[in-house]
Amino acid sequence: MKKQLAILLCLSLGFPVPDYPSATISNGLITAKLHLPDANNGYYRGTRFDWSGVMPDLQYKGHRYFDVWNTRPYTPTLHDAITGPVEEFTAVGIDEVPVGGAFLKIGVGGLVKPDDGSYTFTKNYEIKNPGKWKVKSKKDRVDFTHKISDVNGYGYEYHKMVKLTRDKPELVLEHSLKNTGSKTIETSTYNHNFFVIDGEPTGPNIETTFPFETSAEGKGFGTIVEARGRQVVYNRELEEKENIITLSLEGFKNTPDDYRIHIKNTKTGAGVKIDGDRPLEKIVFWACRTTSCPEPYIKLSVKPGETVRWNIRYAFEVESEK
Repeated sequence: MKKQLAILLCLSLGFPVPDYPSATISNGLITAKLHLPDANNGYYRGTRFDWSGVMPDLQYKGHRYFDVWNTRPYTPTLHDAITGPVEEFTAVGIDEVPVGGAFLKIGVGGLVKPDDGSYTFTKNYEIKNPGKWKVKSKKDRVDFTHKISDVNGYGYEYHKMVKLTRDKPELVLEHSLKNTGSKTIETSTYNHNFFVIDGEPTGPNIETTFPFETSAEGKGFGTIVEARGRQVVYNRELEEKENIITLSLEGFKNTPDDYRIHIKNTKTGAGVKIDGDRPLEKIVFWACRTTSCPEPYIKLSVKPGETVRWNIRYAFEVESEK
């Protein structure tokens, strides 16, 4: 009875209920918690992001890299009620079906097209075909498999492993996508990288560095934030409900060598280096007061029967205390 009352209180106040299906992994250096996919009880049940790899906490040497950043009242279907190095795939086949037909969101399922408009990530769509999830947890990793078929000729087997490297402060996201349908899957995918490093507000103590000279235009760029040299730096702290965005961070070349991002809290010395093994399609950069997010996109084209693979590595570091 006490547990039920606690759950009702959390829901009435808009706070997340703590008992979601989850797993904790560790390699002796890093400890991380993951929320697991669950259509009935999962922490995230929105239709924007891939349901696998939702990570509310990762700690290394007493520093915390991921946390809940969204300050709006929580609901599991809110499009960005999500945490960690989470990924989204662009919608597949939405322009091919009439209103009421089903289109594909990888890592979510077959969604109902409600009107003649284009896909909007802020909208919560009806899930017509949820597919089947299979999850295997081990001490240092979680294996996710999502299978779906018969979404207007599209189908896939999506595999994602979230693992901690042995004897290294490193997190690896290993992906494979097999096309089991009759149509070619054309999509882009990106990691939103919702970093909350030691709870530092987005501002001058958060620096993001790239391997190329960069520039950008967009909301807040040139005033609140600057794309300067190889870095994105802030001129001041963002205020509550304030955000910045560029849809096109410039300067990278069409090579995996430029998929190298370093984000750091200069106040605490905690940082992380991100490496991808595919060429960048584009880089979006978005931030609000509670999180600062470089969003690297890659393009995927998967023919029927074909399998594509890609990996992202996160190397965590802590400088000596100042």
